[in-house]
Order: sequence, then structure tokens, then C-alpha cells
Amino acid sequence: MPIASTPAAVGVGERPICEERDAVSTTTETATPTETGILLARDNRNAEVVTVTLNKPNRKNAMSWAMWQELRAVLDEIALDPAIRIVILTGAGGSFCSGADLAAPSPRMHPLGQMEVINSVVLALHRLPKVTIARVDGDAVGAGMNLALACDLTVATEKSRFSEIFVRRGLSIDCGGSWILPRLIGLHRAKELCLTGDIVSAAEARELGLLNRVVPDGALDEAMDLLVERLLLGAPIAQLVTKRLLTAGGSSSLDESLDRESMAQIDNLGSSDSTEARAAFVEKRAPRFTGAWPGRS
Repeated sequence: MPIASTPAAVGVGERPICEERDAVSTTTETATPTETGILLARDNRNAEVVTVTLNKPNRKNAMSWAMWQELRAVLDEIALDPAIRIVILTGAGGSFCSGADLAAPSPRMHPLGQMEVINSVVLALHRLPKVTIARVDGDAVGAGMNLALACDLTVATEKSRFSEIFVRRGLSIDCGGSWILPRLIGLHRAKELCLTGDIVSAAEARELGLLNRVVPDGALDEAMDLLVERLLLGAPIAQLVTKRLLTAGGSSSLDESLDRESMAQIDNLGSSDSTEARAAFVEKRAPRFTGAWPGRS
């Protein structure tokens, strides 16, 4: 959505989207806030894990033009760091993201140019060569909901709410929602969510198939720790190849998918991780994956 100068409205009879809640706790090292509200912090217990925080709690983490630009820069930085395996995307101050900041200053650019920049952020998140997890503790609305769905996995607290609220703002769906929603929940359910702009609870979102897990309020950090621990058991190269295969498979024929799988498996068999997995199996020990290729540092 182009960044406008008109504040967002709330539907009649609804409680405000993304109301204030307790501050989000974090297990990461202290990060220095940036002017535009994107924080990047490495986990102080595991350097393979980083957290990206949308940090504008006074606006429910609504995305300003500057934040879109910085989020793209942060994602590019993460993509080039071979030490990072897992990226957690979250919001500060009791919300995930209330969408675009419609009250923020608008850049002097044609709306189509604005959308192209925003689309580049969405593509960068979908294509990020890391495992991504949306950590939702509060409301995820509009672009905020679609940023959460752009991650590989989405975990939310019971109090969290979700909405494709665009039509109630006089806007059509964007940020990849028209692509991801039918793939997750089917066309008719996607149309109902988008044409009504209804707000759904975390439990309803889980039942629809939008979320991987819903956890009690206050139990999110523990659930995230357990999920990250499980993900780190996998081989990095195999995980990323699998991620790409699954994404491509949604719009491919069976023949095309089988061909991709065959070529990918050949690549996997040449990796150090595959060699290590076989050795660990024979030696009856846990594998020590590095994500490295033979002959490469």
C-alpha cells in the first residue's frame, strides 16, 4: 500500500486494532534502536539465531516508508551472513504490526514506485536463505499479517488477532496476501477473510491453517526456544533446499517437482552435511552440521 497521510480508521463497533499490551520480552542481546524503528539483535546464547524487531510501539509497529527501506537493508545483511541460520521476526510493545503507517510522511514518489519498494521487501523475506519464524504477540493486521505469513513458520499467543483489513481502509490486499492466502487456506476462505476484513482470533487463525502453533500468553519465549532447538537439529543446506522446493512446488507440475527434487538431492549428496549425517548414523552419535561444502571455507 502506498504510504498516505491519512490516519487509519477503525470499524464501527470494533475495539481498536493492536491495542497496547505488555512489552515483548526478548532473549537477545541489547540492540541499539535505529531512527526508523528496525532492531537487529543476535541471540546471546546462539550466534546462529537473530531477531528482527519492528520497533515503533507508539504506532503499534506500523510500517513507515523509512521502516520499509531499513527492513529491506536488514534482510539483505542477514542474507549475506553465513553464520545466521534462523531469523525471528517480531514486534515490540505488545503488537506485531498494524500494517502501513498511514499517518507517516509520504515520499515524493509515484505510488507504483512505492509499491515496488515494498514488494521488494516482501520478496526478500519470502526468498531469504534462512529459516524464518514470525513471533506474534499481539495484533497482526493488513501488511503486518502478510509479513507474518511471509515467514516459513508462524507462532502466536492466544491474545493475538489477525485481519486482512484492507477493504475497510478503502484498499485492496497487498504484500503478497493474494498469493499466500489461497495456498494456505483455499480460495473461498481467503476471499471471506479479504472481502470482509474481519478480525479473527489466534485460535480461529490456527483452525484456518494460518498458524503453526498458538501458545498461552506468557509462554511464547519458551515455545520459540523449543522450536528453534528443533530447527537447529536439521542440516542447514538441506533445510534451505527443502524450503525452495516447497515454495516452487505450489505452482509446479508433479513432473517438474520431481525433476527439481532429483537435482537438489544430487547437490545435497555432495555436501559436507550429508557426509557428516552418514558418519553420525554409523557411529551412533548426533551429527555436527556446518552447512559447508567440501573445498569451500
